[in-house]
Amino acid sequence: MRIVRTKATIKKVFQGLLVLVLVSSFLGLGFWQLDRAQEMRTPSAVTVDSKIYELSSLMKSTETVPAASIYKSVTARGNYIANFKAPNQIDGNKKVADWEIALLQTQADPESAILVVRGLWKDRLSEPQLAMSNSVEVTGTLMPHQFDDRAENTSQQLSRLDSSLLVSSVSAQLYDGFIIATSEKIREGAIERTRVSPPKLSSGVPGYYWQHISYVVIWWFMAGLVIWMPFYKRRENKL
Repeated sequence: MRIVRTKATIKKVFQGLLVLVLVSSFLGLGFWQLDRAQEMRTPSAVTVDSKIYELSSLMKSTETVPAASIYKSVTARGNYIANFKAPNQIDGNKKVADWEIALLQTQADPESAILVVRGLWKDRLSEPQLAMSNSVEVTGTLMPHQFDDRAENTSQQLSRLDSSLLVSSVSAQLYDGFIIATSEKIREGAIERTRVSPPKLSSGVPGYYWQHISYVVIWWFMAGLVIWMPFYKRRENKL
């Protein structure tokens, strides 16, 4: 009889500990989700690196853009060897427009090239003296390649900003990602034209505010359900 009582006591203690662990976990997840929702309402400040790096010092043409290099300011010198239209692009101010994209053959490694967002497609003739023979120094923001298509892909048009679309038509080794130019300089001086603003750099909390709040409700509901279950079983056993 004593053994049976001991086993029953151990079982109750074990069940109590299990309930405590589950309730603590669900409550903790709810508070964590609540913090994420709060971060979306009041995003923390993001430190921007103001230093300008040589493109070749941040990445190689044979690798993907390192996460630590995204949004850094870079400079590269070379010659434009091709020009493309990229329709329906969205800038940092949420404006939709067609962009002018050029392929820059880098001077540091003539066997390599990288895509450069020069500006708006409608302004492509604003600097007619810039020829493919001109050496140009580009400064801008390094971005990862895009994944979603914005238009049809053709020989003169890019469906998205992704150098892999040009692998079959270009002999150069293509850098991953692209540069959104903030300035271009040739021997005669700076090229003045409207530039594209890069997407805003945020704290990076994914999802939506009410999505996080709904998860808070779910986690805390689960905690309440775990607390209620033992009492429900006791009541069921009495019946």
